[in-house]
Amino acid sequence: MIKGSVDSLETFGLVDGPGIRTVVFLSGCRLRCKYCHNPEMWIKGKENYTPEELARKILRNKPYFKRNSGGVTFSGGEPLLQSEFVIEVCKLLKKEDIHIALDTAGVGNGDYDEILSYIDLVLFDIKHVTPDGYKDLTGHEIDDSFRFIEAMNRSGVSVWIRQVIVPGLMDNDEYLKGLKETVKKIKNVQKIEFLPYHKLGDEKYQKLGIFNPYQDKEAMDATSCQQLYEKFMRMIHEEEQN
Repeated sequence: MIKGSVDSLETFGLVDGPGIRTVVFLSGCRLRCKYCHNPEMWIKGKENYTPEELARKILRNKPYFKRNSGGVTFSGGEPLLQSEFVIEVCKLLKKEDIHIALDTAGVGNGDYDEILSYIDLVLFDIKHVTPDGYKDLTGHEIDDSFRFIEAMNRSGVSVWIRQVIVPGLMDNDEYLKGLKETVKKIKNVQKIEFLPYHKLGDEKYQKLGIFNPYQDKEAMDATSCQQLYEKFMRMIHEEEQN
């Protein structure tokens, strides 16, 4: 019997996809992002749900989904590391016509075509746009991320781009130009989000006894992040007009 390791569930989520959503945080992740605010989800925990059990729990909120064009978002951790489990849950949810989003960095077990056939929207987390920058930030090679982009393009799935903005790392013209080139490689991009780096996960590192590489890093100012986003979107629009 397939079982999944679920760290937690958030009901009535408003930021991880359209409408009101149930967000399923699955444990386990290969990346060790220096700005990660969920280090407690790095290691896969106890397998505590069958697909049927999780689907029943999600479907309790179906009336709210329908009234607000919401649904479920699989997040983590990295949900692609439990793709077999997620697929089985998706099969049950699709029978109830539930909108399904996948919040992912694209670093899973490598076979993504089947899971993407059940996904309505990918929230794709771009960690960094250069191989060296990606390796330094996450401890992992960028190749898996590129392979997932290829799978998204094959599937035709709708995509929202998410980019965490770390001060001194992503808030410069060179990085924005690289990000623009990366976004151009992704089909069906409906939205781009810049998320300011924050310090909300710092206490978790202390409680877990894990070294926090960004413990002295300042948070990104929300206004500056918005200004950077507007600058980036102008770059996109200017290129489209040329």
